[in-house]
Amino acid sequence: MRKILIDSGPLIALFDRSDKYHRSSVDFIRDNHCELITTLASVTETLHLLDFNRKAQIGFLSWVEAGAVSIEAITPNDFGRIRALTIKYSDLPMDFADACLVFLAEKLNIDHIATIDRDFDVYRRNNKHPFTTLIK
Repeated sequence: MRKILIDSGPLIALFDRSDKYHRSSVDFIRDNHCELITTLASVTETLHLLDFNRKAQIGFLSWVEAGAVSIEAITPNDFGRIRALTIKYSDLPMDFADACLVFLAEKLNIDHIATIDRDFDVYRRNNKHPFTTLIK
């Protein structure tokens, strides 16, 4: 099965009906037939930004628990590349969750990402390969 990375933006919008990307995120999830991959950093960011609504946080946790998204581990050995990416894109600036996703894209050879973050139009896998961004 093809794999797609998913950033925290669509995850937040999926559980926040007031988010301007809510409808497009719901449509994407409904129509998606690929395995969704993310990191614990993106899960943490999502829960933090849903902190205004405990019900939304619990709904998100239940959705993850049900297997709607796979969480790929980041290990201490991965931090060198994550640090290098953070330095390279410090002018944006690249946050930890985004650096972890770019790292995973390189590690797992994934070029598609579900995101609403325009920075992924700038980020490059292995310093040269662009992403195909989904959800605009």
